[in-house]
Amino acid sequence: MSQEDNGRKENKAVLKELRAARKEQIQKTTARVKAQKKALKAIKAHLEKGPATVPEVAAAAGMPTDEVLWYLAALKKYGEIVEAEKDGDYFQYALPEKAGASQEETAS
Repeated sequence: MSQEDNGRKENKAVLKELRAARKEQIQKTTARVKAQKKALKAIKAHLEKGPATVPEVAAAAGMPTDEVLWYLAALKKYGEIVEAEKDGDYFQYALPEKAGASQEETAS
């Protein structure tokens, strides 16, 4: 066997040990990411119906309002949602209009 093959086997063994040692943490992280994806999907699904306030999104998604606010702040920060007009004391949030959709309308 070459030195390169030995190096690969050693790396494999080290990674296997590392995965075994961190198995619990990996499972917790995987579960957390899965929950976050589910929450984001629920929030975006509600916003597809139209603009909504934080309490409206929270009620529709079945989540606490403080958690929904954090998700909406992150989505806004990365441009996945926009602030719409104000509804009483609350801002409404909406999905941004797609660039392709407005171009199609003008072409028609």
